[in-house]
Amino acid sequence: MSSGCCDVDTVDQLAAAGRRKTLYVVLWINILMFAAELGAGIWADSKALMADSADNLGDSLVYAMSLFVVARSLRWRAGAAFVKGLIQLAFGLGLVVTITVSLLGEPRPIGLVMMAIAGLALIGNLICFALLMKHRGEDVNMRSVWLCSRNDVIGNVGVIVSGALVVGFDSFWPDIIVASAVAIVFLHTAYEVLRDAGRSWRQGSQAGSGSCRD
Repeated sequence: MSSGCCDVDTVDQLAAAGRRKTLYVVLWINILMFAAELGAGIWADSKALMADSADNLGDSLVYAMSLFVVARSLRWRAGAAFVKGLIQLAFGLGLVVTITVSLLGEPRPIGLVMMAIAGLALIGNLICFALLMKHRGEDVNMRSVWLCSRNDVIGNVGVIVSGALVVGFDSFWPDIIVASAVAIVFLHTAYEVLRDAGRSWRQGSQAGSGSCRD
């Protein structure tokens, strides 16, 4: 019985090592993209780019937290996922406020800059998405980071389309619309992550009493 438990522990440790390596890679990709998109968003006066940079900052926090709990118990991972959901919720609400305030002025986004930077970010996020794909069904922790990566890809495509429309129509409205869509994605993801975290927390409570012992 004890030997069986040790075998399970070994498999779990190997799986955790694989997840940790993946998380380190996607963490650094997101930190670099956050810096690039924030700088370009401020320069180009693009709310969509700044929203996307906020997404990358949120993801960086999420990945760092995931690294901390990757080899811990199910309840630890569920608790981390719950915090991630709150982060997504906070960023979504923050974007709503930012967009509302920007409408009081006259933003002048630069469409070509939006398209170029979002295109580079899309390449990075597709790499992250592919790396996380194989881990998405392993636990609530990895599912939550995969959802974040999926949102990034959607956001990048939206910014590229927004930039093209800004250039084509010489209007700031496409930028505002895409930023609003990113905010909605944030809020929906927060709901999904918080729901899954609550379910995993309850499962962890039930599994605790039946855990394998020497």
